[in-house]
Amino acid sequence: MRVIAGEYRSRRLETPRGMATRPTSDKLRETLFNVLGARVAGAKFVDLYAGSGAVGIEAISRGAEFVWFAEKAAPAVAVIRANLRALKIAGGYALEDRGVARLLGSLVKNARVVDVVFVDPPYEAAEEYKRTLEFLGQHAAEMLSEGAVVVAEHARKQVLAERFGELERFRVLEQGDAALSFYQRASY
Repeated sequence: MRVIAGEYRSRRLETPRGMATRPTSDKLRETLFNVLGARVAGAKFVDLYAGSGAVGIEAISRGAEFVWFAEKAAPAVAVIRANLRALKIAGGYALEDRGVARLLGSLVKNARVVDVVFVDPPYEAAEEYKRTLEFLGQHAAEMLSEGAVVVAEHARKQVLAERFGELERFRVLEQGDAALSFYQRASY
């Protein structure tokens, strides 16, 4: 796996061993960042269920102002740290190794406003999608900037709800067995 574009373009990234973590493919990451486009530069970006950290590192490479990673699996946390160290990324990020709920609670408590949230739990963890997207929809007004985007990567055959609280899906992109669902705050 490699960084696709930006400052760290073509640099190799490690991935956790075994089947417990399913990294976002290079091709799907390229599609994601092509859609996000210019909104990544200067963004406050959140990578939930970060795995190898490839999505958040891609955001850093493309000029994100700050990236929060959330991952609780110890082998994946070690790989994220190793990837950041290998690329000599010394700042502009925070890694929450106690999981997604802890990071999201902290962002709300500390009144952090973010521009892009990437949600990628294990495909079979349907309850994680629901819980995380519902939390984001419930706290959208306090934690999502104007025009912020929440993107969920999921199995193509898994259908996510059109709406979670204030979040409304506006686009779905399918690629192979994977899909990306894009959400924004609903306009009333």
